[in-house]
Amino acid sequence: MIRRTVTLGLAVAALTLSAASAQAASPHDGAWEAVESKAPGSTITPGFKLVINFKFGPNKLEYHSANTTRPDKPYISDHVTTLDGTPAPFPNQERFNQVSVTQTGPNDLQILKMKDGDVIAGEFWTFSSDGKTAIRRGIGKNPEGKSHAYQEAFVRK
Repeated sequence: MIRRTVTLGLAVAALTLSAASAQAASPHDGAWEAVESKAPGSTITPGFKLVINFKFGPNKLEYHSANTTRPDKPYISDHVTTLDGTPAPFPNQERFNQVSVTQTGPNDLQILKMKDGDVIAGEFWTFSSDGKTAIRRGIGKNPEGKSHAYQEAFVRK
């Protein structure tokens, strides 16, 4: 009886540690603030104010961003997606109604913002291995239908 209790206790402890490891925070979780950069290709202009919050889970991303460049008219984006490229609803947006996120590597993401399956913006994130900075590159179509490329630097807040 004692042997079974000890064995069962060890099994429960192992499962608890395993579950805790699986639920450990991603190194990319948290708030990321756009910053001006002198890097070639950087498109952030003075006064641009954007903070993006990521919360990763097993095959899941909770995304929240607030662009307060125009404080009287903040632009807020919220979505929850899987990380396997499956399109998900992108609520409360005029320009987009779907979003697809693919984790393409341990420090890389592809985010496609779509309207009825048509990609309006594609962004590609690369997080630094030290977890302190990130670069977002992409191509998007503005509301007038003109495409433009962008590259933005972010630091963890």
